[in-house]
Amino acid sequence: MRAARGSFQIGSFRGIPIRVHFSLVIVLPVLAFLFGGAFRRAAEVAEVPSERLSGSPALWGLAVAVGLFASVFVHELAHTVYALRRGGTVRSITLMMVGGVSELTEAPPRPRDEALMAAVGPLTSILLAVLLGGATWLLQEAGSFNAQFALFYMASLNLFLGVFNLLPAFPMDGGRIVRASLTGRLGAVRATQVASLLGRGFAVLFGVWAVLSFNPFLAVIAFFIFMGAQGEAQQVRMKATLERVPVADLMTPRRVGVSAGASLEETLWALRRERLLLLPVTEGDRPVGQVALEVVRSVPDAERMTRTAREVMQPAVVVRLDEDGWVALRRMAEEEVPQLVVVEPDGTLAGTLDVNDVQRGMTLYQAREERRGRRESRWQQERPA
Repeated sequence: MRAARGSFQIGSFRGIPIRVHFSLVIVLPVLAFLFGGAFRRAAEVAEVPSERLSGSPALWGLAVAVGLFASVFVHELAHTVYALRRGGTVRSITLMMVGGVSELTEAPPRPRDEALMAAVGPLTSILLAVLLGGATWLLQEAGSFNAQFALFYMASLNLFLGVFNLLPAFPMDGGRIVRASLTGRLGAVRATQVASLLGRGFAVLFGVWAVLSFNPFLAVIAFFIFMGAQGEAQQVRMKATLERVPVADLMTPRRVGVSAGASLEETLWALRRERLLLLPVTEGDRPVGQVALEVVRSVPDAERMTRTAREVMQPAVVVRLDEDGWVALRRMAEEEVPQLVVVEPDGTLAGTLDVNDVQRGMTLYQAREERRGRRESRWQQERPA
């Protein structure tokens, strides 16, 4: 699943960015308030006298809210470490209002590894709960009420985090385990459709429960599960289709770009003539970069005749003719570029590829497959015995 926009990086793990989404910053004070309100009840459950705890309920609520997302981070880190060990590629880890997401650019190839990767997060949370619960029990005789209460609260949160994520509500971890277990028999697309339907069913149940219990956070979780299940099913269908379509069938053919030595005035006219926001910059028929309309326009009129496209071009992200559409779309997302430059086997310019090209090509390909299926069905019905 791709992480949502609006996040900022706070660190990294093995070169993988660790990000915090702005929604977490918004919800953290709310969670701190709610946890602070449940301070006395939590102390009773932990068998700790609340009057013996130092610090106000508000500070305890903030500490518990921060601890919750620290637990979510450990949970996501477990997914990441396992994915890396099994040949997966992780783009980022993002903490957000409804939990966390490890954004995979390449999942482990075997369904069994995908199931284990999904399971390792909840199991890590449950293991943390057991360890923290054991430490809480050991501190009962020591009379260290602050540490005992903190450990008990964190053990409870990790236990809830682990058990809740094991529910078969795709795209949560339990739903991913279901999808991976069905892939061998049904195939990736059909297994994802079944898991997605199950996830949306759980989302509806969570939504009803949220209304009956007046729980806004559960309603938000239900919404994200419903939309995530639907989005993942669409992505898997798109992947299955694009893996069969070569870039040559999707791209916009283009043998000529903007010469690297062309003035910016000539470049501006070329962009206007082609009615494009981006054009490849070439040198000897080989792409060396791309030039954007907004960048050229930002240069003062008086300088456009003396400056060249080479001076303002940006690096080109290249895809080959023989690569498939899914590889191209994934590269576009990873590099965060709106357009790829397509090259021939000898490295010369062949064309360009953007999201509109991919969508148009997918529509044409699916229509062609449907027509072929109808012809084959009609031939089977009409052929003689």
